[in-house]
Amino acid sequence: MIISGKTKILGIIGWPVDHSLSPLMQNAALEEMGLDYAYVPFAVREEGLGDAVRGMRALGVVGFNVTIPHKSAVIPYLDRLSHDAALIGAVNTVKREGADLVGYNTDGVGFLKSLREDLGVDPAGANILLLGAGGAARSALVALCQADAARIVIANRSVERGEALAEEFRRHFAGTQIAAIGLGLPSVADEIQKIDLLVNTTSVGMKGTSFETLDLSLLSPQSSLYDMVYSPWETPLIKDALHRGLRCANGIGMLVAQGERAFEIWTGSVPPSGVMKRRILAALGR
Repeated sequence: MIISGKTKILGIIGWPVDHSLSPLMQNAALEEMGLDYAYVPFAVREEGLGDAVRGMRALGVVGFNVTIPHKSAVIPYLDRLSHDAALIGAVNTVKREGADLVGYNTDGVGFLKSLREDLGVDPAGANILLLGAGGAARSALVALCQADAARIVIANRSVERGEALAEEFRRHFAGTQIAAIGLGLPSVADEIQKIDLLVNTTSVGMKGTSFETLDLSLLSPQSSLYDMVYSPWETPLIKDALHRGLRCANGIGMLVAQGERAFEIWTGSVPPSGVMKRRILAALGR
């Protein structure tokens, strides 16, 4: 890559950001296509977010990703949002459009693509159990409802938070039944026997933790499991699913697919198939 005065700058803001795989996969795709862009990580503390976005404007940065903890906090500093980003209440991709900074959310698109490619699952008509009620759950809910899921049950430690999320999305998606339960027995045990797809949207599994009340033996052999966590590669949930012979996938496909969509938003070009994923897998030693 040769940096010149004509090189367009992309990046990612978050805290911390040194662990991000996005610079690896985005620069790999940019180089493969011969595009004169460079993608740079920017470590931005919470108290510096406003200054950072103003700096992006002043420096002419053409686009950037947004990661934890800024996905919702960045919204007041943007000029407008895409429909999905407004509905989810979070932004993971920003593009300069004229004088405006426009916020998008590509997580839902990435999630659906990974479901279809990595699990062979089409959510249309499916009965789904969603673990968690945070930001990742919101993006999954939007995507699954838009894909015509028949029924989604949100299982969360705080039933009140889960029910508030369900009530909010029932107003937007009348075609999908949405309910909420507590993340404990016997409610989860009852629901898990009925589902086609189990989705973990929480951080449980990142440090070897597991869901104590989740018994995968109750799942139908035809059911599938998707864990948005991708580090470690095999979370306790994935290991349990593999042991039982269930179809399962971690979140690496979602990470790649959301990045591919962001690339398309910024450059107007579809990245070469497989380039981003191969770069990430190589970095992870897979």
